[in-house]
Amino acid sequence: MKKFMFLHLGFEKPTPEIMKAWKAWFESISDKQVDQGGFSGGREISKSGTKDLPWNMESITGYNIIEAESLDAAEKLAQSNPFIASIRIYELRSM
Repeated sequence: MKKFMFLHLGFEKPTPEIMKAWKAWFESISDKQVDQGGFSGGREISKSGTKDLPWNMESITGYNIIEAESLDAAEKLAQSNPFIASIRIYELRSM
């Protein structure tokens, strides 16, 4: 099995319906999930300096690490997610 990271983008104040949909999705992938977490603010550091990151529809708000046979299989799991703006999927590789 390969490991993939889902990065969740976008924030809006969650409603009870959204929370219910997320809970159902987490339950549906529980046998494939290795880790999950959320973010609460951050900073970007570059050669031009440091800036606080906004908390909006372009923010990375959380992640899941899942196991799947392929990128296509990981994408299929992500498609049922009640995402706010989008999900990015990356295959993880060992260094």
